[in-house]
Amino acid sequence: MRVFMKGWRPAVVLLFLLFIWEMVVKIADIPGWLMPAPTAILRELITGFNRFSEHLLSTIGLSIGGFIIGCSVGLLVAILLHLLPKVQEAVYPLLILSQNVPIIVLAPLLVIWFGFGILPKIIVITLVCFFPVTIAALGGFRNTPPEMKHYLLMAGASKTQMFTKLEWPNSLPSLFSGLKISATYSVMGAVISEWLGAKKGIGVYMTLASSSFRTDRVFVAIFIIMMLSLLFFGAISLCEKRLVKWRREA
Repeated sequence: MRVFMKGWRPAVVLLFLLFIWEMVVKIADIPGWLMPAPTAILRELITGFNRFSEHLLSTIGLSIGGFIIGCSVGLLVAILLHLLPKVQEAVYPLLILSQNVPIIVLAPLLVIWFGFGILPKIIVITLVCFFPVTIAALGGFRNTPPEMKHYLLMAGASKTQMFTKLEWPNSLPSLFSGLKISATYSVMGAVISEWLGAKKGIGVYMTLASSSFRTDRVFVAIFIIMMLSLLFFGAISLCEKRLVKWRREA
């Protein structure tokens, strides 16, 4: 009930925007290949779902696999940099620079280096997922209350105990913020990676639809991508509520 009470306002705004979109297309008599109406997009989604479902399942599997690998790499990097401050000073600027390289430019190079298999696609998703997790986790580690650190040091805690008993639990809220960002990025990364030459996936579906001027199918793919991102975001938020319940109650 609480979710419904919080979510009805955005739903009303969304329906209102779709209504305006529908009216503008009808009144201005805009051709379907240029700007399809929402009803036409919905009709294409329903009638062509069997054709689209194969691409959808492929993208979901690729997104989840890349997300798990990317977030694992990001978390491991964050822990290593936190435990090795000198290494963090040397590597941190390189992490920032790694995000200045456009993925759409790097993707063709990955195909040249690793071929058309799944490896370059996983690398693309990993590159877009690991950075938010790394930065969020490092921020959580740094924001550990100093008085709590002092208390544990007075109690004789080792560096390992300091990390496992204090710094790691304290970083969970920040870490989940990075995970939620990476969850949405993983779908985008999967679609971009499918443009590299995949046989199926939402990215392939969009390419075929745009080349044949089926704009309604392009919008179907766009809306599905948005829904997948919201679902992944909601799944991470649900995990956060379960695992960081102590922070919410406090």
